[in-house]
Amino acid sequence: MVRRAKRSRYDIYADVLDAIRRNAPCTLTRASYGARMPLDRAREVVRKLLGAGLIDVVLIGGRRHYVLTPRGAEFLELYRRLKALLAPIERSH
Repeated sequence: MVRRAKRSRYDIYADVLDAIRRNAPCTLTRASYGARMPLDRAREVVRKLLGAGLIDVVLIGGRRHYVLTPRGAEFLELYRRLKALLAPIERSH
């Protein structure tokens, strides 16, 4: 089994947002699987992302589904650009 480095809070936010983007409209369960995290932790992250306006809720068949907002898409783009800029620094350690 390969051990991964501990993810930062922002890595987790980006993973959940990316899972929602890929599977939109996305249930909480699908987001948690896509972000490789337990459902209870994903629920907390989704609540924070909703509060920040990065995702929205849509009801489909009476069930809550999540979609990325333009602000959420902007966060993902900026996050990826920042990671790319910092990659040479991280490799030097």
